[in-house]
Amino acid sequence: MKEQEEVEKKEIVKSIENRQEEDVRNALADMHPADVAELLQEVDIDDAVFVFTLLDDETAAETLMELDEDDRHRLLEHIPNKDIAKTFIENLDTDDAVDLIQELDKEDQEEVLAHVNDVEQAGSIIDLMKYDDDTAGGLMGKEMIVVNENWSMPECVKRMREQAEELDEVYYVYVVDDDKKLKGILPLKTLITHPSVSKIKHIMETETYSVKADEPLDEVVIAFEKYNLPVMPVVDSIGRLVGRITFDDIMDEAREQNERDYQRASGLSKDVETRDKLLDQTKARLPWLLIGMIGGLSNSLILGNFEASFASNPSMALFIPLIGGTGGNVGIQSSAIVVQGLANGSLDLKHAMQQIFKEIGVAVINACIISLLVFAYNFFLFKPDIQTTVSVSVSLFAVVMFAAIFGTFVPLMLERLKIDPAIATGPFITITNDIIGMMIYMLVSTALLAAL
Repeated sequence: MKEQEEVEKKEIVKSIENRQEEDVRNALADMHPADVAELLQEVDIDDAVFVFTLLDDETAAETLMELDEDDRHRLLEHIPNKDIAKTFIENLDTDDAVDLIQELDKEDQEEVLAHVNDVEQAGSIIDLMKYDDDTAGGLMGKEMIVVNENWSMPECVKRMREQAEELDEVYYVYVVDDDKKLKGILPLKTLITHPSVSKIKHIMETETYSVKADEPLDEVVIAFEKYNLPVMPVVDSIGRLVGRITFDDIMDEAREQNERDYQRASGLSKDVETRDKLLDQTKARLPWLLIGMIGGLSNSLILGNFEASFASNPSMALFIPLIGGTGGNVGIQSSAIVVQGLANGSLDLKHAMQQIFKEIGVAVINACIISLLVFAYNFFLFKPDIQTTVSVSVSLFAVVMFAAIFGTFVPLMLERLKIDPAIATGPFITITNDIIGMMIYMLVSTALLAAL
């Protein structure tokens, strides 16, 4: 099946390159916008522009938003601002339209908005552009059905029909008062079963969940997961309804957050894709590699100060990878648990000390087991001298304890300082634990060598 799809895709690409309009139009007619966007990754920019001329405006707008951000930006550079307004902006929901316009230069933004015929849509876009990208306001759209709590049922139905004509999907009917403050929601079932009610406020559901426009996006993601809603209303600081966020938008945001966190934990300083240019990928990877190099050089300096210990007891060097690897693994585990807890809301800074004490308890158990296993291995199988046997076990216990506490404390501290705690996982924890672990190992070994 997959091989057949690949063959069909190659045939369509060939038709695009040969400018066979009728064949391309017929091939694209039954394709989902996401599949069209995937197809456009196989052609150059001129061919992509040609494909867009064959799509109807609505499909073209949806396809554009399915493209990778870099591909979308390159495509927009080859399309006049007037066509961007008519073909794309006017056929997108306001939240998607804002995302698209913000990818343009300042001058192009003003020109595109000037070409939007729908004055109300242009005004909504301008209003949304005032919100920060990392807040609920920066993600919300304006498309929704809103009724007044004092309307009668016939008037409500009439107004709903008028508003619904402009919407692709209807999730909820929101009820506001005369000051536009959110008062509740009107389920469609209730609307059908109470056709003669005097006022909407007598049948609406007052228990509603909303987020404020200035709420950080990570908090919005947690709210969606907590209440399991397909759409969430957005209110301003005094409770007035200003927009809504749909589940698909928040899912995209959650996915992007996970990608960013994963890349930061992997030691990438910014978002990169496999298709990014060589120089861009190098810039993203090099900073942490340089920091890792500094960490390695620091370790070599530490070890260089103990040449006499290695000369008198060479078997000590055999356990350096064990000390460093164990400390790094324990630190990453501890920090990953804390970062995950902070991200999904299961861990609050108010309970930071409880988490630290819990991690200390886990670390004590793990450290005892690991140290005893290594001691037994050295004592019964490997059989180095007694100083090395004891120093490796004691050092492992100390390194595991330090790594667990450090891996827990650092992301909590970064969260307190309003810094993304995801950077605490991966290279940062590993490098720090390597350096501290080597210092612990060398100091413990030297002390025991002198004592024994």
